[in-house]
Amino acid sequence: MHSNHLLLEEPIRMASILESSKSTFFPAMSRIVGTLGINSQSVETISACLKAGMSVARFDFSWGDAEFHQKTLENLKIAIKSTKKLCAVMLDTVGPELQVVNKSERPVSLQEETLVVLTPDQDKEATSNLLPINFSGLSKVVKEGDTIFIGQYLFTGSETTSVWLEVTEVNGEEVVCLIKNSATLSGPLYTLHVPQIRIDLPTLTDKDKEVISTWGVHNNIDFLSLSYTRHAEDVRQAREFLSKLGDLNQTQIFAKIENVEGLNHFDEILQEADGIILSRGNLGIDLPPEKASFQISEIRSDAILLGAETLRGLYPVETISIVGKICAEAEKVFNQDLYFKRAVKYVGEPMTHLESIASSAVRAAIKVKASVIICFTSSGRAARLIAKYRPTMPVLSVVIPRVKTNQLRWKFSGAFEARQSLIVRGLFPMLADPRHPAESTGATNESILKVALDYGKSSGVIKSHDRLVICQKIGDASVVKIIELED
Repeated sequence: MHSNHLLLEEPIRMASILESSKSTFFPAMSRIVGTLGINSQSVETISACLKAGMSVARFDFSWGDAEFHQKTLENLKIAIKSTKKLCAVMLDTVGPELQVVNKSERPVSLQEETLVVLTPDQDKEATSNLLPINFSGLSKVVKEGDTIFIGQYLFTGSETTSVWLEVTEVNGEEVVCLIKNSATLSGPLYTLHVPQIRIDLPTLTDKDKEVISTWGVHNNIDFLSLSYTRHAEDVRQAREFLSKLGDLNQTQIFAKIENVEGLNHFDEILQEADGIILSRGNLGIDLPPEKASFQISEIRSDAILLGAETLRGLYPVETISIVGKICAEAEKVFNQDLYFKRAVKYVGEPMTHLESIASSAVRAAIKVKASVIICFTSSGRAARLIAKYRPTMPVLSVVIPRVKTNQLRWKFSGAFEARQSLIVRGLFPMLADPRHPAESTGATNESILKVALDYGKSSGVIKSHDRLVICQKIGDASVVKIIELED
């Protein structure tokens, strides 16, 4: 084999797959975002989801009103207190989502090889041969022979609850379709998807803005999932809107890529957004099946997002648990050394000061086989940079609050930064005592370190004689040091 094609990945020993997994305090380094709703609203269920490994709770405003979601969030707060597990909040916008409107909520049966008309007249009742939709421009963007998929949040693909249509005629604002498989649509909301067409609707709708400026502001959301992001400008407009809403100027924006248009502008969107969400259901319909493998090359997951599986699925807790176990198994065979070398090469030289410190901390932890990296940070940036290099050991991010004042009142920052690290692979945050500034020296540093060590010991990730890598700022200098614990 030519040297340029040497296999750098280490082969997996097949016997290792059968080795029993060790139970740990952190189920996996990868994070799990769970969508809360119909079957995951009670305090008991949410508490179990947190214990199973959910670190971010997603609130999907494609369905349900603000009152329902507020009740769910209040239950989440109770669950956080009882389990003593941090959890961040993500608001998922509706965006330019095409929907079938069934105001009566009566089941609608569709028969294979019969015709159905899609109409923008939402005052009409949904029947077996007429489906009202929320978009008047559909007739302008489809043509004879196009395919249309209708399903409940696109999560099933079941032949009995979702349906494929073929456009046979465009008649004014109405679209006549041939039903390709028999199905029954039940419930108030079904999503409609036409592969590879452009929908001329704003990404952040008026309804989204209202929800964000009321429910989002009231609850200080940590993340905004921007549905159907198609251009970098979508992210810029959303950030400008958030900047005018008080504390939401700190909210991170995750661009949700759901169609080919978003994929075509992936790189520029990535430059503007704080993170990317790949919507596998929508992309699976918008792309030919053989193109689905692009997701492997486009993303190295920080987190797995569960939608209908926890929202309306019968086993939300079990789902989170098994996904965590799958992630843990995948992490066992992750080639960390190769990834680290590639990451350093990609950053290039000269490195920034923080980048150098972060990569040095990970390199040291790998060499001495440290059990954990402890990072003291105020903004969270240093901890995120360490996590970027994918260390195999957990990173305890000790967030030191900062005092802020607007000359009328004093307040501490830090809660946002701690919660927002809950979506980053391998980061496990704790909020330090605000009386201990990050740049302090001497006894104060030692007391913060002791708190971090106690937390690590109680969670089982730190034991006697373990080696630890500490990354902190002392005065004007950022330092990386290695310590070995005694009995």
